[in-house]
Amino acid sequence: MGKTRTEQLAERLRELQASSADVEAAAVVSVDGLSMASSLPANIEEDRVSAMSAAMISLGERIASELRRGKLDQVYVKGERGYVLLQAVGEEAVLTVLARQQAKLGLIFLDMNRAVSELEKLV
Repeated sequence: MGKTRTEQLAERLRELQASSADVEAAAVVSVDGLSMASSLPANIEEDRVSAMSAAMISLGERIASELRRGKLDQVYVKGERGYVLLQAVGEEAVLTVLARQQAKLGLIFLDMNRAVSELEKLV
């Protein structure tokens, strides 16, 4: 019997985490703010990450549109302890990645692009 869509999404998120020690967590959420799959530490609330991710990607899309920057590619937030990176997965989902402060963002963005290509087939 084949894996469910959720299992396939979660497997891809684990692969993304395994690709870089600087990726601390990852999630795929619907644009409505519902979790589709995640690989988050126990101390991070999945529902909160889902809602905030959907809100951020929506706001990013609006900013890009209103300021005539074209189609939104990515949103990232830099904090003193690391990054929150968001990338649209088709029209219906968002990939959220939490990365360490010392992360090499170019490599993580490359891995995210690869993951999004695969995730788009699943969502």
